[in-house]
Amino acid sequence: MYNNKKTAAVIAAAGMGTRMGSDIPKQYLKIGGEPILLKTLRAFCANESVDYIFVVTNREYIDQCQRMKEDYGLEKVLSIVEGGKERQDSVYRALQEVNRKRPGVEYVLVHDGARPFVSQETIDYVIAAAAGAGAAVACVPVKNSIRQGEGRESRNVERKHLYAVQTPQGFKKSILMEAYERAFADGWYGTDDASLVERIGQPVELVMGRYDNIKITTKEDMPMENRVGTGFDVHQLVSGRPLILGGVEIPFEKGLLGHSDADVLIHALMDALLGAAAMGDIGQHFPDTDDQYKGISSMALLEKVKALIDEEFYKISNVDITLMAQRPKIKSFIGDMRRNIAKTLDIDENRVNIKGTTTEKLGFVGREEGIAAQAVCLLCR
Repeated sequence: MYNNKKTAAVIAAAGMGTRMGSDIPKQYLKIGGEPILLKTLRAFCANESVDYIFVVTNREYIDQCQRMKEDYGLEKVLSIVEGGKERQDSVYRALQEVNRKRPGVEYVLVHDGARPFVSQETIDYVIAAAAGAGAAVACVPVKNSIRQGEGRESRNVERKHLYAVQTPQGFKKSILMEAYERAFADGWYGTDDASLVERIGQPVELVMGRYDNIKITTKEDMPMENRVGTGFDVHQLVSGRPLILGGVEIPFEKGLLGHSDADVLIHALMDALLGAAAMGDIGQHFPDTDDQYKGISSMALLEKVKALIDEEFYKISNVDITLMAQRPKIKSFIGDMRRNIAKTLDIDENRVNIKGTTTEKLGFVGREEGIAAQAVCLLCR
Protein backbone atom coordinates (compact mmCIF):
# COMPACT_ATOMS: atom_id res chain seq x y z
CA MET A 1 0.00 0.00 0.00
CA TYR A 2 1.23 3.49 -0.87
CA ASN A 3 -0.28 6.51 0.91
CA ASN A 4 -3.13 4.28 2.09
CA LYS A 5 -3.96 3.35 -1.50
CA LYS A 6 -3.65 -0.10 -3.04
CA THR A 7 -1.06 -0.92 -5.70
CA ALA A 8 -1.11 -3.83 -8.14
CA ALA A 9 1.77 -5.07 -10.25
CA VAL A 10 1.13 -6.64 -13.64
CA ILE A 11 4.01 -8.94 -14.63
CA ALA A 12 4.07 -9.43 -18.40
CA ALA A 13 5.40 -12.93 -18.99
CA ALA A 14 3.48 -14.15 -22.03
CA GLY A 15 6.22 -13.69 -24.63
CA MET A 16 7.75 -16.73 -26.35
CA GLY A 17 11.28 -15.28 -26.37
CA THR A 18 12.13 -16.41 -29.90
CA ARG A 19 15.31 -14.33 -29.97
CA MET A 20 16.67 -16.43 -27.11
CA GLY A 21 16.61 -19.54 -29.31
CA SER A 22 15.24 -21.63 -26.46
CA ASP A 23 12.65 -24.40 -26.53
CA ILE A 24 10.91 -22.69 -23.61
CA PRO A 25 10.03 -19.01 -23.04
CA LYS A 26 13.02 -17.10 -21.69
CA GLN A 27 11.23 -16.13 -18.48
CA TYR A 28 11.30 -19.80 -17.44
CA LEU A 29 15.02 -20.25 -18.05
CA LYS A 30 17.12 -20.41 -14.91
CA ILE A 31 19.67 -18.05 -13.44
CA GLY A 32 21.46 -19.33 -10.37
CA GLY A 33 19.19 -22.36 -10.31
CA GLU A 34 15.96 -20.33 -10.26
CA PRO A 35 13.57 -19.41 -13.10
CA ILE A 36 13.93 -15.81 -14.25
CA LEU A 37 10.23 -15.21 -13.62
CA LEU A 38 10.53 -16.43 -10.03
CA LYS A 39 13.27 -13.89 -9.33
CA THR A 40 11.07 -11.14 -10.80
CA LEU A 41 8.05 -12.16 -8.72
CA ARG A 42 10.11 -12.30 -5.55
CA ALA A 43 11.25 -8.71 -6.09
CA PHE A 44 7.66 -7.46 -6.20
CA CYS A 45 6.52 -9.73 -3.37
CA ALA A 46 9.24 -8.16 -1.22
CA ASN A 47 8.10 -4.59 -1.87
CA GLU A 48 5.97 -3.15 0.93
CA SER A 49 4.06 -0.81 -1.40
CA VAL A 50 2.91 -3.60 -3.74
CA ASP A 51 -0.30 -5.26 -2.52
CA TYR A 52 -1.24 -7.59 -5.37
CA ILE A 53 0.51 -9.24 -8.30
CA PHE A 54 -1.18 -10.33 -11.52
CA VAL A 55 0.90 -12.54 -13.81
CA VAL A 56 0.03 -12.87 -17.48
CA THR A 57 1.62 -15.85 -19.24
CA ASN A 58 1.20 -18.32 -22.08
CA ARG A 59 -1.70 -20.74 -21.78
CA GLU A 60 0.58 -23.79 -21.60
CA TYR A 61 2.54 -22.27 -18.69
CA ILE A 62 -0.38 -21.29 -16.46
CA ASP A 63 -0.13 -24.50 -14.44
CA GLN A 64 3.63 -24.04 -14.06
CA CYS A 65 3.07 -20.49 -12.79
CA GLN A 66 0.49 -21.76 -10.33
CA ARG A 67 2.93 -24.37 -9.00
CA MET A 68 5.60 -21.68 -8.71
CA LYS A 69 3.22 -19.56 -6.64
CA GLU A 70 2.41 -22.47 -4.34
CA ASP A 71 5.88 -23.97 -4.06
CA TYR A 72 7.55 -20.68 -3.16
CA GLY A 73 4.79 -19.11 -1.11
CA LEU A 74 4.22 -16.12 -3.39
CA GLU A 75 1.17 -14.94 -1.48
CA LYS A 76 0.82 -11.61 -3.27
CA VAL A 77 0.24 -13.36 -6.61
CA LEU A 78 -3.53 -13.05 -6.88
CA SER A 79 -4.20 -14.20 -10.45
CA ILE A 80 -2.45 -15.89 -13.34
CA VAL A 81 -3.97 -14.68 -16.58
CA GLU A 82 -3.75 -16.19 -20.06
CA GLY A 83 -1.88 -13.89 -22.44
CA GLY A 84 -3.07 -12.57 -25.78
CA LYS A 85 -1.55 -12.35 -29.24
CA GLU A 86 0.51 -9.21 -28.54
CA ARG A 87 1.98 -7.80 -25.35
CA GLN A 88 -0.62 -5.03 -25.38
CA ASP A 89 -3.42 -7.63 -25.52
CA SER A 90 -1.84 -9.53 -22.65
CA VAL A 91 -1.44 -6.54 -20.34
CA TYR A 92 -5.00 -5.41 -21.06
CA ARG A 93 -6.33 -8.81 -20.04
CA ALA A 94 -4.42 -8.50 -16.77
CA LEU A 95 -5.80 -4.98 -16.22
CA GLN A 96 -9.33 -6.28 -16.72
CA GLU A 97 -8.58 -8.97 -14.13
CA VAL A 98 -7.37 -6.28 -11.72
CA ASN A 99 -10.69 -4.46 -12.15
CA ARG A 100 -12.65 -7.66 -11.58
CA LYS A 101 -10.80 -8.89 -8.53
CA ARG A 102 -9.52 -5.70 -6.92
CA PRO A 103 -11.53 -2.72 -8.26
CA GLY A 104 -10.24 -0.53 -5.44
CA VAL A 105 -6.66 -0.57 -6.72
CA GLU A 106 -5.42 2.99 -7.30
CA TYR A 107 -1.97 2.45 -8.85
CA VAL A 108 -0.73 -0.11 -11.36
CA LEU A 109 2.82 -1.08 -12.20
CA VAL A 110 3.60 -2.95 -15.41
CA HIS A 111 6.86 -4.88 -15.44
CA ASP A 112 8.59 -7.31 -17.80
CA GLY A 113 8.77 -10.83 -16.41
CA ALA A 114 12.23 -11.11 -17.95
CA ARG A 115 13.68 -8.22 -15.89
CA PRO A 116 14.66 -10.16 -12.77
CA PHE A 117 17.20 -7.68 -11.37
CA VAL A 118 14.88 -4.78 -10.65
CA SER A 119 15.76 -3.09 -7.36
CA GLN A 120 13.42 -2.19 -4.52
CA GLU A 121 14.46 1.44 -4.88
CA THR A 122 13.41 1.52 -8.55
CA ILE A 123 10.01 0.06 -7.71
CA ASP A 124 9.57 2.60 -4.91
CA TYR A 125 10.58 5.56 -7.09
CA VAL A 126 8.19 4.58 -9.90
CA ILE A 127 5.24 4.16 -7.53
CA ALA A 128 5.90 7.54 -5.90
CA ALA A 129 6.26 9.29 -9.27
CA ALA A 130 3.11 7.67 -10.65
CA ALA A 131 1.15 8.72 -7.59
CA GLY A 132 2.28 12.32 -8.05
CA ALA A 133 2.29 12.73 -11.83
CA GLY A 134 -0.18 10.05 -12.95
CA ALA A 135 2.37 8.22 -15.10
CA ALA A 136 6.04 7.37 -14.68
CA VAL A 137 8.64 5.19 -16.36
CA ALA A 138 12.02 3.90 -15.21
CA CYS A 139 14.79 4.72 -17.66
CA VAL A 140 18.54 5.25 -17.90
CA PRO A 141 20.56 7.72 -19.98
CA VAL A 142 21.85 6.29 -23.24
CA LYS A 143 25.57 5.57 -22.97
CA ASN A 144 26.55 5.01 -26.59
CA SER A 145 26.74 7.51 -29.40
CA ILE A 146 23.60 7.33 -31.52
CA ARG A 147 23.26 7.71 -35.27
CA GLN A 148 20.08 7.89 -37.29
CA GLY A 149 20.30 6.34 -40.70
CA GLU A 150 18.40 5.51 -43.85
CA GLY A 151 20.15 3.44 -46.46
CA ARG A 152 23.81 4.49 -46.53
CA GLU A 153 23.14 7.98 -45.20
CA SER A 154 23.34 8.69 -41.46
CA ARG A 155 23.62 11.56 -39.04
CA ASN A 156 24.61 11.93 -35.43
CA VAL A 157 21.86 12.29 -32.84
CA GLU A 158 22.59 14.26 -29.68
CA ARG A 159 22.33 11.74 -26.85
CA LYS A 160 22.19 14.00 -23.79
CA HIS A 161 18.38 14.02 -23.91
CA LEU A 162 17.98 10.35 -24.87
CA TYR A 163 17.00 7.60 -22.42
CA ALA A 164 16.66 3.84 -22.68
CA VAL A 165 13.23 2.82 -21.39
CA GLN A 166 12.91 0.11 -18.75
CA THR A 167 10.19 -1.26 -16.54
CA PRO A 168 8.45 -0.97 -14.18
CA GLN A 169 6.22 1.68 -15.64
CA GLY A 170 3.69 3.05 -13.16
CA PHE A 171 0.29 4.71 -13.57
CA LYS A 172 -2.86 5.74 -11.87
CA LYS A 173 -5.11 2.88 -12.86
CA SER A 174 -7.82 5.14 -14.26
CA ILE A 175 -5.33 6.79 -16.63
CA LEU A 176 -3.89 3.50 -17.83
CA MET A 177 -7.32 1.95 -18.42
CA GLU A 178 -8.42 4.98 -20.43
CA ALA A 179 -5.25 4.79 -22.53
CA TYR A 180 -5.79 1.09 -23.28
CA GLU A 181 -9.45 1.50 -24.11
CA ARG A 182 -8.73 4.40 -26.47
CA ALA A 183 -5.92 2.46 -28.16
CA PHE A 184 -8.10 -0.59 -28.79
CA ALA A 185 -11.00 1.57 -29.95
CA ASP A 186 -8.67 3.13 -32.54
CA GLY A 187 -6.93 -0.14 -33.44
CA TRP A 188 -3.58 1.34 -32.33
CA TYR A 189 -0.72 -0.65 -30.86
CA GLY A 190 2.14 1.05 -29.04
CA THR A 191 5.63 -0.08 -28.11
CA ASP A 192 4.97 0.09 -24.36
CA ASP A 193 2.43 1.26 -21.81
CA ALA A 194 3.90 4.73 -21.54
CA SER A 195 3.39 5.28 -25.28
CA LEU A 196 -0.32 4.50 -24.88
CA VAL A 197 -0.68 6.93 -21.99
CA GLU A 198 1.28 9.64 -23.79
CA ARG A 199 -1.06 9.23 -26.76
CA ILE A 200 -4.05 10.45 -24.69
CA GLY A 201 -2.16 13.58 -23.63
CA GLN A 202 -0.89 12.38 -20.25
CA PRO A 203 2.70 13.48 -19.47
CA VAL A 204 5.02 10.67 -18.40
CA GLU A 205 7.57 11.42 -15.69
CA LEU A 206 11.06 9.96 -16.07
CA VAL A 207 12.38 8.04 -13.07
CA MET A 208 16.07 7.16 -12.93
CA GLY A 209 16.44 3.42 -13.21
CA ARG A 210 19.58 1.31 -12.99
CA TYR A 211 21.81 -0.10 -15.69
CA ASP A 212 21.68 -3.55 -14.13
CA ASN A 213 17.89 -3.67 -14.53
CA ILE A 214 18.35 -5.48 -17.83
CA LYS A 215 15.77 -7.37 -19.83
CA ILE A 216 16.85 -10.91 -20.66
CA THR A 217 16.29 -11.09 -24.42
CA THR A 218 19.13 -13.07 -25.99
CA LYS A 219 21.68 -15.59 -24.71
CA GLU A 220 24.21 -12.77 -24.38
CA ASP A 221 22.00 -11.16 -21.71
CA MET A 222 22.24 -14.17 -19.42
CA PRO A 223 24.77 -13.52 -16.64
CA MET A 224 27.90 -15.65 -16.82
CA GLU A 225 27.76 -18.53 -14.41
CA ASN A 226 30.54 -21.06 -13.79
CA ARG A 227 29.77 -24.44 -12.23
CA VAL A 228 32.32 -27.04 -11.12
CA GLY A 229 31.42 -30.72 -10.87
CA THR A 230 33.26 -33.82 -9.68
CA GLY A 231 32.58 -37.47 -10.37
CA PHE A 232 33.98 -40.70 -8.96
CA ASP A 233 33.24 -44.28 -9.93
CA VAL A 234 34.57 -47.79 -9.27
CA HIS A 235 33.95 -51.09 -11.08
CA GLN A 236 35.15 -54.57 -10.32
CA LEU A 237 37.43 -56.43 -12.73
CA VAL A 238 36.06 -59.85 -13.73
CA SER A 239 36.81 -62.50 -16.35
CA GLY A 240 34.63 -62.87 -19.42
CA ARG A 241 33.88 -59.19 -19.94
CA PRO A 242 35.44 -56.76 -22.46
CA LEU A 243 37.37 -53.85 -20.96
CA ILE A 244 35.85 -50.58 -22.23
CA LEU A 245 37.46 -47.32 -21.17
CA GLY A 246 36.64 -43.96 -22.71
CA GLY A 247 34.65 -45.72 -25.42
CA VAL A 248 37.70 -47.77 -26.45
CA GLU A 249 37.91 -51.55 -26.15
CA ILE A 250 41.28 -52.30 -24.60
CA PRO A 251 42.93 -55.75 -24.93
CA PHE A 252 43.09 -57.27 -21.44
CA GLU A 253 42.30 -60.58 -19.77
CA LYS A 254 39.54 -59.03 -17.68
CA GLY A 255 36.77 -56.51 -18.07
CA LEU A 256 34.65 -54.36 -15.76
CA LEU A 257 31.45 -55.64 -14.20
CA GLY A 258 28.35 -53.50 -14.52
CA HIS A 259 24.78 -53.18 -15.81
CA SER A 260 25.93 -51.20 -18.86
CA ASP A 261 29.31 -51.67 -20.54
CA ALA A 262 30.77 -50.51 -17.18
CA ASP A 263 32.98 -47.81 -18.72
CA VAL A 264 34.17 -46.43 -15.39
CA LEU A 265 35.93 -43.47 -17.00
CA ILE A 266 32.78 -42.25 -18.76
CA HIS A 267 30.65 -42.91 -15.68
CA ALA A 268 32.86 -40.62 -13.60
CA LEU A 269 32.66 -37.99 -16.34
CA MET A 270 28.86 -38.16 -16.51
CA ASP A 271 28.57 -37.75 -12.76
CA ALA A 272 30.85 -34.71 -12.92
CA LEU A 273 28.72 -33.09 -15.63
CA LEU A 274 25.45 -33.83 -13.85
CA GLY A 275 26.91 -32.66 -10.56
CA ALA A 276 28.02 -29.33 -12.00
CA ALA A 277 24.50 -28.75 -13.34
CA ALA A 278 22.92 -29.89 -10.03
CA MET A 279 21.01 -32.58 -11.92
CA GLY A 280 21.64 -35.59 -9.72
CA ASP A 281 23.78 -38.54 -10.82
CA ILE A 282 23.81 -41.36 -13.36
CA GLY A 283 22.01 -43.72 -10.99
CA GLN A 284 19.07 -41.33 -10.97
CA HIS A 285 18.93 -40.96 -14.73
CA PHE A 286 20.01 -44.45 -15.80
CA PRO A 287 19.18 -46.88 -12.96
CA ASP A 288 20.68 -50.35 -13.06
CA THR A 289 17.21 -51.75 -12.43
CA ASP A 290 16.05 -50.60 -15.88
CA ASP A 291 16.53 -53.22 -18.60
CA GLN A 292 16.75 -50.58 -21.34
CA TYR A 293 20.23 -49.73 -20.08
CA LYS A 294 21.47 -53.34 -19.81
CA GLY A 295 24.69 -53.64 -21.82
CA ILE A 296 24.29 -50.14 -23.27
CA SER A 297 27.33 -48.20 -24.43
CA SER A 298 28.30 -45.57 -21.90
CA MET A 299 29.07 -43.26 -24.81
CA ALA A 300 25.35 -43.42 -25.69
CA LEU A 301 24.56 -42.46 -22.11
CA LEU A 302 27.06 -39.60 -22.34
CA GLU A 303 25.10 -38.31 -25.35
CA LYS A 304 21.97 -38.25 -23.20
CA VAL A 305 23.80 -36.35 -20.45
CA LYS A 306 25.04 -33.85 -23.04
CA ALA A 307 21.43 -33.30 -24.15
CA LEU A 308 20.40 -32.62 -20.54
CA ILE A 309 23.24 -30.11 -20.20
CA ASP A 310 22.21 -28.41 -23.46
CA GLU A 311 18.63 -28.01 -22.24
CA GLU A 312 19.92 -25.91 -19.37
CA PHE A 313 22.07 -23.77 -21.72
CA TYR A 314 25.34 -24.90 -20.19
CA LYS A 315 28.53 -24.99 -22.22
CA ILE A 316 31.30 -27.40 -21.31
CA SER A 317 34.51 -25.49 -20.73
CA ASN A 318 36.79 -28.45 -20.01
CA VAL A 319 36.96 -31.91 -18.44
CA ASP A 320 39.86 -33.58 -16.63
CA ILE A 321 39.75 -37.31 -15.86
CA THR A 322 42.11 -39.49 -13.85
CA LEU A 323 41.95 -43.26 -14.34
CA MET A 324 43.33 -45.38 -11.47
CA ALA A 325 44.44 -48.86 -12.60
CA GLN A 326 47.44 -51.03 -11.77
CA ARG A 327 47.00 -52.64 -15.17
CA PRO A 328 46.60 -52.25 -18.11
CA LYS A 329 48.57 -49.19 -19.14
CA ILE A 330 46.33 -46.79 -21.05
CA LYS A 331 48.89 -44.34 -22.47
CA SER A 332 48.58 -45.59 -26.06
CA PHE A 333 44.76 -45.39 -25.94
CA ILE A 334 44.36 -41.90 -24.47
CA GLY A 335 44.27 -40.17 -27.86
CA ASP A 336 41.28 -42.25 -29.00
CA MET A 337 39.53 -41.73 -25.67
CA ARG A 338 39.93 -37.96 -25.91
CA ARG A 339 38.62 -37.94 -29.48
CA ASN A 340 35.58 -40.03 -28.50
CA ILE A 341 34.69 -37.76 -25.61
CA ALA A 342 35.32 -34.53 -27.53
CA LYS A 343 33.11 -35.70 -30.41
CA THR A 344 30.28 -36.79 -28.10
CA LEU A 345 30.38 -33.58 -26.05
CA ASP A 346 30.84 -31.43 -29.18
CA ILE A 347 33.90 -29.66 -27.78
CA ASP A 348 37.48 -29.25 -28.97
CA GLU A 349 39.79 -32.11 -28.14
CA ASN A 350 42.08 -29.72 -26.29
CA ARG A 351 39.31 -29.29 -23.69
CA VAL A 352 39.54 -32.96 -22.73
CA ASN A 353 42.36 -34.27 -20.56
CA ILE A 354 42.84 -37.90 -19.51
CA LYS A 355 45.64 -39.31 -17.41
CA GLY A 356 46.35 -42.69 -15.88
CA THR A 357 47.93 -43.58 -12.58
CA THR A 358 48.54 -46.63 -10.40
CA THR A 359 48.09 -46.86 -6.65
CA GLU A 360 51.57 -48.35 -6.15
CA LYS A 361 49.98 -51.80 -5.64
CA LEU A 362 47.96 -50.50 -2.69
CA GLY A 363 44.28 -51.16 -2.11
CA PHE A 364 41.76 -52.85 -4.41
CA VAL A 365 43.23 -51.07 -7.44
CA GLY A 366 46.73 -52.20 -6.55
CA ARG A 367 45.52 -55.78 -6.10
CA GLU A 368 43.89 -55.53 -9.59
CA GLU A 369 40.45 -56.16 -8.16
CA GLY A 370 38.96 -53.13 -9.85
CA ILE A 371 39.48 -49.83 -11.64
CA ALA A 372 38.48 -46.38 -10.38
CA ALA A 373 38.10 -43.04 -12.12
CA GLN A 374 37.74 -39.47 -10.96
CA ALA A 375 36.57 -36.58 -13.15
CA VAL A 376 36.35 -32.81 -12.79
CA CYS A 377 34.54 -30.48 -15.20
CA LEU A 378 33.71 -26.82 -15.57
CA LEU A 379 30.38 -25.72 -17.03
CA CYS A 380 29.50 -22.16 -17.92
CA ARG A 381 26.45 -20.29 -19.19
